[in-house]
Amino acid sequence: MSECGFDLTAYRQVLGCFATGVAVVTTIDKHGEKAGITISSFNTVSLDPPLVLWSIAKDSLTYEIFAVAEYFAVNVLAKHQQSICDRFAASGSDKFDGLDCSEGIEGVPLLPDFAASFECRTEHRYVGGDHLIVVGRVLKFEDRKTDPLIFYRGRFLT
Repeated sequence: MSECGFDLTAYRQVLGCFATGVAVVTTIDKHGEKAGITISSFNTVSLDPPLVLWSIAKDSLTYEIFAVAEYFAVNVLAKHQQSICDRFAASGSDKFDGLDCSEGIEGVPLLPDFAASFECRTEHRYVGGDHLIVVGRVLKFEDRKTDPLIFYRGRFLT
C-alpha cells in the first residue's frame, strides 16, 4: 500500500486501460553526450503557444541530465520500432550504438524512422510526486504519416 492507501500494482493496471503512444525523448548532456529514455507520458498542453509535456521518474538514471536540459526532442515511435522502445527503456550500455541519428536543434539527436518528432526548448519544470514534469515549447515538428507504436494494458498493440 502507498501513502494514499492504494494498491500500487492495481493502480498501475488500471492506468494501463488508457492506450498510449510510445516515444523516446532525446537530448545531449553538458559534455555533448547523447541521452535518451523511453516514455509514454507525453501530452499536448497548448496550441498557441505550442507546448507539450512529458515526465521522468526521479529515480531514472538519466534524470539529472533531463532535469537541466535546455533542449530535447520527442521521437514518437513507429509501430515497427518496439526494439527501439526496449533499447531506450533498458539501463546501461550505449543506447545510440548503431543508430543512424540525425542532428536536431542545438545538436539534439533525432532517431531514425520515427512516426513524428517534436523538437523543443524547455519552458517549465514542475515536481509531480515521484516524477519531474517537463514542459517544452515546440520549435520544430515533423509527421512522417506512419502508424505509431501503441501500448495498452502492459503490451504493444499490433
